[in-house]
Amino acid sequence: MYVANPDRYQKMQYRRLGNSGLVLPVLSFGMWYNFGEHNDYDTSKAMILKAFDHGITHFDLANNYGPPPGHAETVMGRILNDGLIAYRDEIIISTKAGFRMHDGPYQDGGSRKYLMSSLDQSLKRLGIPYVDIFYHHRYDSQTSLRETMIALRDIVLSGKALYVGLSNYNAEQLKTAHKILNELNVPYVITQPSYSMLNRWIEKDNLLETQKNLGGGVICYSALAQGLLTNKYITGIPSDSRAKNPDALWFKEKDVTPEVVEKLKKLDLIASKRGQTIAQMALVWTLRDEKMTSTLISTSKPKQLEENLAALDNMNFTEDELLQIDHILNS
Repeated sequence: MYVANPDRYQKMQYRRLGNSGLVLPVLSFGMWYNFGEHNDYDTSKAMILKAFDHGITHFDLANNYGPPPGHAETVMGRILNDGLIAYRDEIIISTKAGFRMHDGPYQDGGSRKYLMSSLDQSLKRLGIPYVDIFYHHRYDSQTSLRETMIALRDIVLSGKALYVGLSNYNAEQLKTAHKILNELNVPYVITQPSYSMLNRWIEKDNLLETQKNLGGGVICYSALAQGLLTNKYITGIPSDSRAKNPDALWFKEKDVTPEVVEKLKKLDLIASKRGQTIAQMALVWTLRDEKMTSTLISTSKPKQLEENLAALDNMNFTEDELLQIDHILNS
């Protein structure tokens, strides 16, 4: 039977989710990509338990994570059943619905029917009576925003989620949604945008400041740009990399351009002086503003998880380092 590391909270740092009572580890574990049916279960279990043993208390899922859709939740349910459930009160589990789950008219978007039925199915796969955070996964212009927000309220009132979040909403969409949620007394605490050194849209959108004013926190995903922000692509494209994987949805071989490789080489020089890899520096760079509550990591091997955790040994940047990084990224 699994027994957690008694020193698991000694090195991890935690930040508060806006004005809520929740705190998250600065590194949370996302199960988007490496928990499909083709992935080895024992490796998946080892990574989740190692993450918890190092103070990562937040595990992030969605109904369509796999592949196939739903498989990541099934894997997490199995890991919980294999011993992690004993620590359920120490764990934040989040899931989402909003992107297409299956074929058919009720498996996509923001309708009340889709969100509520999807969460019921997620809870069955996870084998638990509630999740800590339930997100609407994407803004749906085809559905009344009020309908979506009322569904989130009723999900909380049903006891199937403790808090709600909004993922892939821009600042204006967040403000509009929050106004409704506030009227409905819904415990909205978090938004989840994509963000990395190579994808800085939230800065122009002023999303961090907007979310702070709304009283919530922010957790970003794809901090390593699907694995592009690593040392592995400096000298070519490895055959076992995500860029070579035909199943990778958002990251292709064509994304490894000569311009990007040149930036990686320059970033590597700064990272090396900091005693870090590009990946480690890229992770903590997303956390340089305290308004970023957490950043999601997702690894395929325990060794990668150890590397990600080691990034926390140096989270501080000098003003000169930040200026150099900005110059590289804007060149």
